[in-house]
Amino acid sequence: MIDNKDVRVIDDDGNNLGVLKIQQALQKAVDAGLDLVEVSPKTSPPVCRIMNYGKYKYMEQKRKAEARKKQKTINVKEIKFRPGIEQHDYDLKMRSARKFLDAGDKVKITLRYRGREMAYQDIGMALLERIKSDIVDVAKIEHEPSLEGRQAIMILAPQK
Repeated sequence: MIDNKDVRVIDDDGNNLGVLKIQQALQKAVDAGLDLVEVSPKTSPPVCRIMNYGKYKYMEQKRKAEARKKQKTINVKEIKFRPGIEQHDYDLKMRSARKFLDAGDKVKITLRYRGREMAYQDIGMALLERIKSDIVDVAKIEHEPSLEGRQAIMILAPQK
């Protein structure tokens, strides 16, 4: 499937065989019992390598799978609060937040205002400041508390 007449050929040991006609390059690959693979088509002349293409694709697939396996996915867990939260509910939600942060996940704290609670936003902001001060030992603030419509949002990330 190589279109050019002349190609630069590299053998299976990595030695440069020089610029050869495509028929000569294919013959060398057949003699070695391997495939002629175009590795750099944009150069002049294109670079081709004599290799076992099936083994190459297999090893490439293995490398990608290994890279995926080592990749750490970070989830964002959301915990919802209300301005008039009681102490026990607060403690329970803070325990959950600590558990998520210890597991390496980010935590999105959402404080939702309903109805007339919007008139008392200072209570909600005081709650977010309390959360921030209680969890500062295991988390860093990635996104400071900000009001977006009828809810205030803060994002916490685990400390390294």
